[in-house]
Amino acid sequence: MSQLVRACGTDEIEEEEVLRFDHEGNTFALYHGPDGNFYATDGYCTHAKAHLGDGIVDEFEIECPLHFGAFDYRTGDATVAPACQKLKTYPVSIQEGAVFIDIS
Repeated sequence: MSQLVRACGTDEIEEEEVLRFDHEGNTFALYHGPDGNFYATDGYCTHAKAHLGDGIVDEFEIECPLHFGAFDYRTGDATVAPACQKLKTYPVSIQEGAVFIDIS
């Protein structure tokens, strides 16, 4: 069963930007891709637990602000060392101008 949680309005995050979203003790990173789609991952880098909401987005990659490892936020794949463990990704849907993350 899905558990949809409203993360933000579609107008609250610009293309090629990242936004931190916290919900019930969990933290996520929400992305607005250059393709116009929205994506979500766990909020913390798998390498050193820095929050990706403070990172830099370049196309479909998020760069960790601490050691500059990077991930493809569409798939969660680590793309630049020292990041080597995949990020968990979450399905995203748009409803009435809002971005929802399926955190189930």
